[in-house]
Amino acid sequence: MKPMTRHLFLWTLMFAFLLPWQGAMARELPDFTELVEQAAPGVVNISTTRVVPGRSQSFEGFGGQEIPDIFRHFFGDRFPPPQGGEPGRGQERQSLGSGFIISPDGYILTNAHVVDGADEILVRLADRRELEAELVGSDPQTDVALLKVAAEDLPILRLGDSDGLRVGEWVAAIGSPFGFEHSVTAGIISAINRTLPRDAYVPFIQTDVAINPGNSGGPLFNLDGEVVGINAQIFTRSGGFMGVSFAIPINVAMDVADQIRDEGRVRRGWLGVMIQPVSRDLAESFGMDSASGALIADLDPEGPAAHAGLRAGDIVLEVDGEEVERSRNLPRLIGRVAPGNEAELTVMRDGERTTQSVTIGDWPDAEGEQRAERREAPSGQARLGITVSELDEAERQRLGIEAGVQVREIDPQGVAADAGIRPGDVIVSIDHHTVESPEQLSEMAQTLPDDRAIPVRLYREGRSLFVALRLARD
Repeated sequence: MKPMTRHLFLWTLMFAFLLPWQGAMARELPDFTELVEQAAPGVVNISTTRVVPGRSQSFEGFGGQEIPDIFRHFFGDRFPPPQGGEPGRGQERQSLGSGFIISPDGYILTNAHVVDGADEILVRLADRRELEAELVGSDPQTDVALLKVAAEDLPILRLGDSDGLRVGEWVAAIGSPFGFEHSVTAGIISAINRTLPRDAYVPFIQTDVAINPGNSGGPLFNLDGEVVGINAQIFTRSGGFMGVSFAIPINVAMDVADQIRDEGRVRRGWLGVMIQPVSRDLAESFGMDSASGALIADLDPEGPAAHAGLRAGDIVLEVDGEEVERSRNLPRLIGRVAPGNEAELTVMRDGERTTQSVTIGDWPDAEGEQRAERREAPSGQARLGITVSELDEAERQRLGIEAGVQVREIDPQGVAADAGIRPGDVIVSIDHHTVESPEQLSEMAQTLPDDRAIPVRLYREGRSLFVALRLARD
């Protein structure tokens, strides 16, 4: 066989093997066409109108039109709030939200931030009808809102089970990014049970599905065409999609929606504690093998935890058998327990594991009541080896001081203990700077130098004294 003929034969043979292989690979990739055809009629576009004083700021990228506030939810200060403008009243119209129909009689799910502050909500259906929607209720804690339109026999979406999701499975989103209705994007689930810093009550689904402003409130589908989540947030440094997006699990969203529809409000469990992360040093000081759980830094004296006998210094390791891997997971685990029900807490106390039964309370409605689960004690306190709490006005007046924080717990292995600071001491100043709150103390602790002794002014048993605090230890 001649060389040219031999090469031609080999190339032909290779293509004969490669073409079927490529076809098989293509067949293994998901085909979303049928899913989109069936689901698209149940996805809606949501626009809102809000009456605002003056005129909103315009931007050349929008052809001189007003900037929708929803852009600020994603992009922050890249689009600053409106300033100035002509006097009078104007209208700011937003057309960058999505939603989906969950009942034939017109109930619709979306994000709370999509309809926040709206004076009028319009829902545009796939058949081009526009219907005015009523806000049945919303829950900012989970970013879920329930709408109602006056219509019958609407196309609905099938709901799946978000608890059964697995990392790596394919998902797709349908929404209205930048106002382009019924746009479809797809990807995989990157992670589950993500807890974001300002959203302690949602175990987010992380995906790499392209989500942009306008997708908010739209559905996230599995390959069976079932809704498994509500697209809610993206992570971005550039202002655009960067491959990281987050969806609210549909099981969480439907629990919220059912409560809004049936009771008019959302009830979630409340423990009445302030928590902080468990650092390695703290874990070691508490006799733990690893840094996990949520350290109780303070308690509401009238809260469920205090009534059950929990105390500052306890470390909550499990809730009803589910591990508290990080302190920020505790609010979610407690929040899903129905108020009035009991929860079994596994607690580390004095180096020993113990089980404590707590009757979970109802989250306080009053603005002035303590909502400690949502905030963690600043991690900067761990550098000093202490936990502190605020002093109320009556206590400051009794002690005759204008500012200060009270030491609740001392890490016996920490630098504060080395300096002679005790539980019950009031820290008035550090390095000649007045301490007015636990948060300020945390910030100061992060920046204190470790190459010299720092003067700390204390108030103890009716008298004032100074101690020297040295962060660098031999």
